[in-house]
Amino acid sequence: MDLTTYLHRLLLAIACGVVIGLEREWRNKAAGLKTNTLVAVGSAIYVMLGQALIREGHDDVTRVLGQVVVGVGFLGAGVILRAGGSVHGLNTAATVWVTASIGCMVGFGWIWPPLISALLIVLINILMHFIEELFDRRNAVNREIKNKENI
Repeated sequence: MDLTTYLHRLLLAIACGVVIGLEREWRNKAAGLKTNTLVAVGSAIYVMLGQALIREGHDDVTRVLGQVVVGVGFLGAGVILRAGGSVHGLNTAATVWVTASIGCMVGFGWIWPPLISALLIVLINILMHFIEELFDRRNAVNREIKNKENI
């Protein structure tokens, strides 16, 4: 792979990671701008490395992909916290995990699928946040009604 192609892929991975990371940073999540950007770039680098190894006659790139998935899963586990009866950080872990898939697509040289995926991830996180808030408000009202009935 020539240097120009390599740089274009890295810049695209950075752009996708930044788009996702900005939304996470805006919500003040543990894995924000830097984490998502580094995950996208790192995944792209590993896939490009896998492709280079194939060209040199080494094993197939699917093994590299599998290790990226496992490694990022381990990273995501680090942001999941359990406090009492509630668990926090699952969405952040899932976002980091899917950001790695975007980096892998970029590493393979795809352009539009990772861009579209990055935008969809941001939209999902934003829209689902508002839907969750609606459910949280409804549940709070229901708890308040039950508390008044028990008095």
